[in-house]
This record gives sequence, C-alpha cells and structure tokens, in this order.
Amino acid sequence: MLCGAYRPPPWSEGSSPRLDFRPYDHAFGDMHAEYASSAFHAWLNAPFLWHDACYRPRMTDALFPARPSPEAARPIRFPLAIHDVSHGFPAADGSHTPILDRVSLSIARGEILAIVGRSGAGKSTLFNLISGLLTPQSGRIEVAPHADGRPGQVGYMLQKDLLLPWRTVLENALLGVELSGTVTATARSAAIDMLTRYGLGNQLHAYPHSLSGGQRQRVALTRTLLIEPAILLLDEPFSALDYETRLALEGDVIALSAERGISVILVTHDIEEAIAMSDRVVILGGRPASVMADIGVTLSIAGNRDGVTAREAPEFRGYHADVWGALRQTGQRH
Repeated sequence: MLCGAYRPPPWSEGSSPRLDFRPYDHAFGDMHAEYASSAFHAWLNAPFLWHDACYRPRMTDALFPARPSPEAARPIRFPLAIHDVSHGFPAADGSHTPILDRVSLSIARGEILAIVGRSGAGKSTLFNLISGLLTPQSGRIEVAPHADGRPGQVGYMLQKDLLLPWRTVLENALLGVELSGTVTATARSAAIDMLTRYGLGNQLHAYPHSLSGGQRQRVALTRTLLIEPAILLLDEPFSALDYETRLALEGDVIALSAERGISVILVTHDIEEAIAMSDRVVILGGRPASVMADIGVTLSIAGNRDGVTAREAPEFRGYHADVWGALRQTGQRH
C-alpha cells in the first residue's frame, strides 16, 4: 500500500516541491487519493522563509539561504502587507485572463480580517499568492519577521481537515511540526495542551474515523497553530459544519487571535460569519477583482466576544446591510 510522505529533495532554484510516495503498511485498507494531499497540506503548514516579494516553504534553513534584498533593510509595519498585487492565468486560446488588479491591503497584529466576494472574485487566488503557492505577476507581498528575528510564518487551513486516517489524533496534530523538523517534548506537550483545551484530551490516541466533523476541524486547527504562524489563513474552514459547531469554532479562533496575537484572514461567503469574527471586512469585486470596500467592524459586546455575542450586538444588523450593499455594488460593476 502507499501513503504520501514528504521527503525534502535537494531543490534547485526555480524547481517545485513534490510528494514522494513510499510503501507503508497499515490496517486501514486502500488509501483514498485525497489523503495524499494531507502530506502536502502539512508541508504547506511547515515554516516559511521569505524571499523578496514571495516566500518558499523550507524544511531547514539550509534549503533556501536568505538573499540580500533592497526590501530586507526596510522595516515592515504590519505582519502582512500586500502592495499593488495583480495576477492572472492563461486562457485556452492563449490569451491572458486577469484575476486580480492592483490589490493592496494590510493586517495588524492580532487582527481578524474577513474577505468576502462573489464566486470567481479571486479570493482563493489571493490566498494562494499569500501562501506562496503562486508568485504575483506584479506587486509584492511582505510578511514581517517574529519579534525574535525568526522569519514570519503562514498557516493555511483548508475547507477539508485532511487528517491521515492511519495516524492518531495526536500524531495528526504533530504532522506539520514533524515535517518541519524534530518533534520535541515541548512540541508534544503543546499539542496535548491544545487538544485538551479543545475537548480532545481523552481522544489523543483515537483515529479520525471516530471523530465528529467539529472535532476533526479542531485537530486540523491544532496542526496549523502548532507551527506558531504569525498569519493564519482560513479558507471557509467551517462551511461544512453544523451551525452550533461553527459558532463554537468561531469563538475558538477569536479567542486564539486575541490571546496569541495571531493575525487571521478569513475567506467566507457567509456575511454573518464575516462580521461576527472580524475586525474588518474587505469586499473583493470587479473583473479583474480589486478591493471595493474595507469596512471596520466595532461591536458593543458585554464580556468576551464570540460567534453568539457578536451576532447579538446592536450594530450587527447595520454592518450586515453595509456588507450586503457593497456586495450588490460589486455585482453591478461586473
């Protein structure tokens, strides 16, 4: 049987990472093809080293030694800054199809920013650019280093949890750490603490098939957070969950952002989710897409903010009308 396992090859400049498949004996039957992408997802959540306008994933510092750059000497004010980024793709007839047009935005430390837009507005393309899967055709993307000088890291959580069925809850949570280096006792303790916080302390050695959808997403969130990202990208991660579980996970992300100072960018089609979770809502619209509106969200909440208390705030309906109105305007500009 086969399972996807990442082996860092001696990449040369301009080459692409690839998955290496090797025999693996396990008792879960034939592996479905989608689980092969779990190795890539974990590789994606390995630490990132930035080069000029983009970054590339690394397993060790030696893979991509830093190169001097004019931008390197200039301090970066925000954890993430996007400057006049444009991007497109070739069409079947050989023409160029522009997707994004001079998109600029930034996010502060500990801020949650939601991006909403109609289907085809370039939201996923923007995430692929931020995550380093694509290189901007023009413009630049910058991530500030950590306070201790380590390169800024980006965690990317997808819609599917992509847990490996032959690994336990704890082993799945540690997969990103494992692929980025050695799993230390400190990392293992951090994983156990985080899983326990999410109510999975008694299921550390259980397998994914025994978990609910919300529990699986909490394992995926733990896997992403254990690499200590400065920026967390969430691509509709709660869309397939029931409403109660979505509210609980919204509260988890809000609390983690506040406690750890993690900057979060959320892509969602759910206007209520965008307003409840975020400090700002950015509207992407037009063809090619650009930032049509950037709406700050300030809610009057007694106590801690979560998915429920945010929706009960007196300003919530007004923001919903503002975002919906901006979305309608983008439709008229298509």
